[in-house]
Amino acid sequence: MQITVSIPSQWPDAVQCSQDEFAQQAKMAMVCKLYEMGKLSSGIAAQIVGLERVAFLLQLSHYGVAMIDLEHDELLADIANA
Repeated sequence: MQITVSIPSQWPDAVQCSQDEFAQQAKMAMVCKLYEMGKLSSGIAAQIVGLERVAFLLQLSHYGVAMIDLEHDELLADIANA
């Protein structure tokens, strides 16, 4: 499946990158948001953007997405079970 999005030609210049770099960043931003929303696993998200899973997880912070998003109670339970 392919999704086509029309953008103004000046947007890549506005963020100081090429059209290809802009397209890759937009794709990564979309996948990061879907991962954050729990719609994609990290493995599937990584495949979509053509990265290894660990590389994808390490990129999340650049998009303001937490690698691990646990509620306070979940974190305490994990610590207790460690």
